[in-house]
Amino acid sequence: MPRVYLDHNATTPVEPEVLDAMLPYFSGDFGNAASIHTPGQRARAAVETAREQVAALIGARPQEIVFTSGGTESDNHAIFGIVRSASGTAKHVVTAQIEHEAVMNACQALEKEGAGDRKEANAVTYLPVDSNGLVDPEELRQAIRPQTALITVMHANNELGTIQPLEQIGRIAAQNDIYFHTDAVQSAGKIPLDVNELGVDLLSLSGHKLYAAKGIGALYIRGGTRLRQLLYGGHHQRGFRPGTENVPGIVGLGKAAQIARATLHGDAERISTLRDQLERGLLATVPHARANAATALRTPNTTNITFPGVEGEALIIALDLKGLACSTGAACSSGAVEPSHVLTAIGLRPEEARASIRFSLGRHTTPADIAFALEVVPAAVSQLRQLSPAYGR
Repeated sequence: MPRVYLDHNATTPVEPEVLDAMLPYFSGDFGNAASIHTPGQRARAAVETAREQVAALIGARPQEIVFTSGGTESDNHAIFGIVRSASGTAKHVVTAQIEHEAVMNACQALEKEGAGDRKEANAVTYLPVDSNGLVDPEELRQAIRPQTALITVMHANNELGTIQPLEQIGRIAAQNDIYFHTDAVQSAGKIPLDVNELGVDLLSLSGHKLYAAKGIGALYIRGGTRLRQLLYGGHHQRGFRPGTENVPGIVGLGKAAQIARATLHGDAERISTLRDQLERGLLATVPHARANAATALRTPNTTNITFPGVEGEALIIALDLKGLACSTGAACSSGAVEPSHVLTAIGLRPEEARASIRFSLGRHTTPADIAFALEVVPAAVSQLRQLSPAYGR
């Protein structure tokens, strides 16, 4: 049975060139990058090369890149690090209702953290979004308070692919002298990124979303940013992130960033053509299906489609049995009973949100993969609808 993978927003395969770059640092070049002897210095040189490669992908300086365990750590470090270093007893954060759980749960923890022995608690404003999942920059401007320490708005949404107007938000943040963080986990390597054009002070990315290994990520920290460390230990990475560096993972992330930078435009054009073919085909062949946020600027690989009358989890299982892997939304939320907070935020009813499927294409997706999906998805939807006591009644 053929296997087709259309869940690249959850994770990507490690590129062969990335694996080849990593392998020597598991064995022959196994030195600790903090050691001053020759094996250690070879590891250090490899780490610094990777730092340059990651920086080049996002238009940053190498010394502004700190390696982490992934996007979640990067998000947490940015949020807690900025707020805890800000002056005053209670701080305010502005974010959006459709952020990834790594941001949402960190913000909720901040609110609880401020409600202990202090008289005042930290506060978070969760901005609403429109039907395309976009924040209104003017609403964001109105949400700013004297106590606002941080604005954190993701670049591209993991479920919808919609791209936020970060340049406008960055200008607002700069005008008000507020730090600005973005979770770019779903945009890095898919669309052009320049931290200076976006106006961000901090940016998170994750290796396993751009064909590197799991367990490695990076946080861009603009020079001069006041950021309290999240972890405590040695003096690695200028004190921002203690702990022995994951040299193989870092080398792999650097190589993946180098490849992404070289292939970005060609990949985006080819993948967006396939994505549009899939989206149009499903809307044409599945009655009442509709694409979510289809009129918004999106990452080239993502489409989210609602199939009324179908339980999304049941459809995912049915498609998996046919050989097609896709998702109902964020992999971090797999098994959750509640409907997607992203889809309800854009106005879908809970039953519509539960009937929605995300298809996310990748660098190695082929026209044959799309043809296969266009064959099995309509048939699976039709079969599940026949079993549904509610559909059509």
